[in-house]
Amino acid sequence: MKKLGKNSIIWTTYQAALSTQLFDNVIVATDSEIIYNEIKNQGGEATMTRKDHQTGSDRIAEVIEHMDVDVIVNVQGDEPFITQKPLADLIDVFRKDLQQEIAVASLMQKIKSHQDVINPNVVKVIVDKEHHAMYFSRSPIPYPRNTASGGHYFRHIGVYAFRKKALLDFSSQPMLPNEATEMIEAIRYLEYGKKIKMVESDYSGIGIDTPEDLARALEL
Repeated sequence: MKKLGKNSIIWTTYQAALSTQLFDNVIVATDSEIIYNEIKNQGGEATMTRKDHQTGSDRIAEVIEHMDVDVIVNVQGDEPFITQKPLADLIDVFRKDLQQEIAVASLMQKIKSHQDVINPNVVKVIVDKEHHAMYFSRSPIPYPRNTASGGHYFRHIGVYAFRKKALLDFSSQPMLPNEATEMIEAIRYLEYGKKIKMVESDYSGIGIDTPEDLARALEL
């Protein structure tokens, strides 16, 4: 609800998603009456959800359970700089997936800073040669046993696209040990055998989680 320029972060993010013109509908899913009223009072669409959801995937699953939709894209409410291209790239994954083997698509970006590699708040992902996710971790993966190998580290950017069934399955399945240990919800999809396609992106927005993030966002 902090201001980013003239408007709140959540309204700015909502408008950014709308302006991509990629979606049939854009909805803010929230358990906060303050956020709900912020969107509705300005003519946007919002839905109140239960308060007991443990993850964003669970919250979205509640909203879309009875909707006639194929692909759902989750833009976190603190990502006001989201642009069309990364979202279009995620949607394109499903257009090309004629066998419907992909359950989830998400974004990744090469990490250039060693501090980010070792920072547990930066989630890392390793992929196979087809860019399917193999594992997500807060630890450095792969482990740098051979630093001359030419391998890359990738940051997981938490923007997702899902097939409807994948979301509904997620919300009905209990958390397993790896997800519970790392506290990374994307791991649940892997633990239950779902295929996640990672799309490399140069998207460089700022997720606003702290006052320091807001200061950077205001400067940008």
